[in-house]
Amino acid sequence: MFIPRKELPMALPLADQNQEFDIVTDHRLLVMKFGGTSVGTEAAMRQVVLIITAAQQDWPRLVVVTSALSGVTDLLIQSAIRAAHGDLTTFNQAAAELNERHLNMVSALVTDPHRQGQARLEICRLLADFNNLCQAIHVLGEATPRALDAVASLGERMSVRILAAAIEDSHLPAQPVEATQLILTDDRFQNALPDMKATTRLACQVLSPMLENGLIPVVTGFIGATPEGLVTTLGRGGSDFTASILGVALQASEVWIWTDVDGIMTADPHLVSEACSLPVLSYREVAEMAHFGAKVLQPRSIYPVIEAGIPVRVCNTFNPTHPGTRLVADKSSNSHGTVKAMAALRGLKLVTISGRGMLGVPGVAGRIFSAAATTGVSIPLIIESTSEQTICFAVPREMVQDVLQALHRDLHQEFERRDIDQAYASEDIDIITLVCPGLRSTPGIAGQIFGRLGSAGINVLAISYGASDISLNLVVSAGDTQSALQALHALTVQD
Repeated sequence: MFIPRKELPMALPLADQNQEFDIVTDHRLLVMKFGGTSVGTEAAMRQVVLIITAAQQDWPRLVVVTSALSGVTDLLIQSAIRAAHGDLTTFNQAAAELNERHLNMVSALVTDPHRQGQARLEICRLLADFNNLCQAIHVLGEATPRALDAVASLGERMSVRILAAAIEDSHLPAQPVEATQLILTDDRFQNALPDMKATTRLACQVLSPMLENGLIPVVTGFIGATPEGLVTTLGRGGSDFTASILGVALQASEVWIWTDVDGIMTADPHLVSEACSLPVLSYREVAEMAHFGAKVLQPRSIYPVIEAGIPVRVCNTFNPTHPGTRLVADKSSNSHGTVKAMAALRGLKLVTISGRGMLGVPGVAGRIFSAAATTGVSIPLIIESTSEQTICFAVPREMVQDVLQALHRDLHQEFERRDIDQAYASEDIDIITLVCPGLRSTPGIAGQIFGRLGSAGINVLAISYGASDISLNLVVSAGDTQSALQALHALTVQD
């Protein structure tokens, strides 16, 4: 027998409010991930419980992934690093702060005495582990990547206990689950990658029985484990990555990422007051924005679900009725030929290398970037003159001196022969990236962009265009960035 899906008590963003299903054979699964700000306070976590309660009425199977409370992971890591340098004061202060913050959350959110006592006991045990780890790091005088992962994992391991207990206190069956039981990774500590075949097997073994019995698993984001059982972390965007990995492993119907903004915006609202939410973005579009400074999803973190064709939605915990932004593998956009969104990568300088002896000499560019790579710098933008006499590239301003020293060290013969005349750094610059579907095929859009900037009196220092068919990168003086974004935002036209 088919009946309409039940309406949610809150107007949460649903893929299709009119879909019908068979109660007996409905195996739809939703994975929801909540970020640190979403669980950072008592009020925020209460809101999360309300969202989960509403979603549970519509989705027969529900998996929740949570980050650590906001600020906790940074505090844990800083304490461990300071302990390695002989400072135990920071660690002791952090331990007291973490104890008070987490136990106060338990007291405020969990009323059942037994459940509250169990959560408090487990949090105290985890903080004892923190104490032991920092003491060991202090004795060794070194915070290895392996040790830092063990410390960093404690934030999520505490938060799942609180959230699961709070859900149960709202009369829904929930169970905290550490992702070390689910996600098998390599041993690249601090930036581990999952073994998806083994992870799929483990996730199904552990989570499927819970889901069949009506339990809501509350899973730690950000962490996994090696085959030997050593804790690893998944790097930047790790909790989103966890949700993505589990979504694929469990063949989820959808994955929702809950954060503190109304989806992904056309621009940074702190810089452009007219910025608005984007209803739909393709994976390529969000990847361009993320690479060039937009505070959106890390592209790697959502790649598994995008590749699997699982819809992803970015929602606002504090405005749950807003539809947010839906991410899709590809999109035929009605906004071809218009600027769809923009982002700014800030805090950069341009390093310029020039010399008449570089003309036509094989391997010079390779040696330049090999020298820069020895500093560990990440280079977001490279521009070369057609004569090959000048190459410039952007680097974070705090890395400029290291890069210049490396260039003079590794290319000293070229400098002595005057094949390279000079290497120098510019003033502070920012890179503005404009996402524009159909950029190559639409005459006049580049003219509109530069016309807007010219009318605003903004000089463009460099351009990167052609490497991507959906984005244009502009280098401007750091002092002109906000004015440039405001001038260009008027070109955005939403579907």
